Amino acid sequence: MRPSPRVSTPGAEKVVAFDAAPVFFDALRQAGTRVVQSHGVFDLIHPGHILHLEEARALGDVLVVTLTADAFVHKGPGRPYFNEQLRTRSLAALACVDYVVLSPHSGAVAAIECIRPDIYCKGKEYEDPDFDLTGALKAERDAVERIGGQLRYAGPIKYSSTRLLNHFFDHLSGPVREFCAALAKQFNQREFHDAVESFRKLKLLVVGDIIFDRYSYVNVQGLTSKNRIISGRFLEEETQCGGALAVFRHVKEFVEDVRFVSLCGTEPWAQEELRLHVAREADRIIRDRDFTTVVKQRFVEPVSEGKELSKLFAVNYLDARAPSVEIQEKVLEQLRREIRGVDAVLLLDFGHGIMQERIRDFVQASAPFLALNCQTNSNNHGFNLITRQYHRADAFTLDVQELVLSCGRRSPDFLLELETLRSKLKATFGWLTRGAAATIGVAAGKDPCFCPPLEYDLVDTIGAGDAFYSLAALAAVRRLPVPLATFLGQLAAAQAVKIVGNAHPISKQKLVQGGKSLLNL
Repeated sequence: MRPSPRVSTPGAEKVVAFDAAPVFFDALRQAGTRVVQSHGVFDLIHPGHILHLEEARALGDVLVVTLTADAFVHKGPGRPYFNEQLRTRSLAALACVDYVVLSPHSGAVAAIECIRPDIYCKGKEYEDPDFDLTGALKAERDAVERIGGQLRYAGPIKYSSTRLLNHFFDHLSGPVREFCAALAKQFNQREFHDAVESFRKLKLLVVGDIIFDRYSYVNVQGLTSKNRIISGRFLEEETQCGGALAVFRHVKEFVEDVRFVSLCGTEPWAQEELRLHVAREADRIIRDRDFTTVVKQRFVEPVSEGKELSKLFAVNYLDARAPSVEIQEKVLEQLRREIRGVDAVLLLDFGHGIMQERIRDFVQASAPFLALNCQTNSNNHGFNLITRQYHRADAFTLDVQELVLSCGRRSPDFLLELETLRSKLKATFGWLTRGAAATIGVAAGKDPCFCPPLEYDLVDTIGAGDAFYSLAALAAVRRLPVPLATFLGQLAAAQAVKIVGNAHPISKQKLVQGGKSLLNL
């Protein structure tokens, strides 16, 4: 058989690997070449890009464009629209671009330190200090100064790839585009950014059950020949922070002063895990040697690209009996100390021990603002109902199963029952999360809000509700309008469904950048 002729990808000679770039461009500079750098996502190359890059190229001898890799693009669901291979090839095809480097980092600082350009070029819109909402330009300017380079601005025409993609491409569903367009008429990018920044100075107390999620990965080999049960080969295992501890970690990304009161056992492994996530000086967790630290172990198959995590079986490690009266009193003493001076209490009741009646009564009576999440699970099904356990909340979230059980109707009118529950709890805000259907948000005296899911490409839905609650609760404490508060919760949930369990908390940077991108309509 005759060998096929080798086909070289057009522009491939312009592409320099990130690891090889420092030596490569240092050699060019040593030879007297003036290196200019531009950095971005370049998801959709438009005339504004071309003019910017041509002007940048004219400032030196060679132009190198550093490009953010797919995994580090934080422009919201469905982005980047074009993958890194296509974006790299498109840039390399431009005559004004001499070299392209794919950067495996978020932001431009690492790319600047890699290339060490003589001139670093930004679009002229960045000359306006109000355009730099996140402070990213300051970090880039500092990096350029550290390497002895110059910051210059180029490009007479300002277009937005994000705006063009949002209007004319299909990465957003119709309902998402409509919701974001309506929200953009009420809040611009600056107002959205300022709303998120307003969370920073809150003083919060998070209270609730600690749950450790243990993921045991197995390769399924088939069914056993005699008992017809699944047989699998063990691969690896990881333990993650769930329950109220997951919410504590989410909120810490946005708020400087967060206190955490909870209950756990004294198992050495649990203490090691807690120390990784709760600083010693911030540790207000009650330990009880007679209490079993809650673990939910899930046997799962390894994550496959483009597929939701496949869960096989779950085992829960928890106590059937309530903590002793003495331990409950210790929790109450801790709460009495920590609740002083806070702006709000975020209460997570999973029905696993800490939220006994006298503790629930104290929090409801003492919290200046109470954001409540009372969850139903396989251990407490039919018992841990928000309508049975609580009579007061200023804001709350629940899912469809929890609403169905609380109202006692199999096929309820969701909006009617949500409003009824809000009135019963005397709450200002209430949310019903509905998975792949639109989340409903209500607020006293306001029109209801219906926000569609912002992410449909799922990895693991575990923890998405907690992520939604975390941001919706912060927005409720600040009494933001319900459409904006619901949008913030959905942005957090969109991040969470791309993460296995609670492997890491919601990123403030991703949330802000994703929200700004979706509001660019």
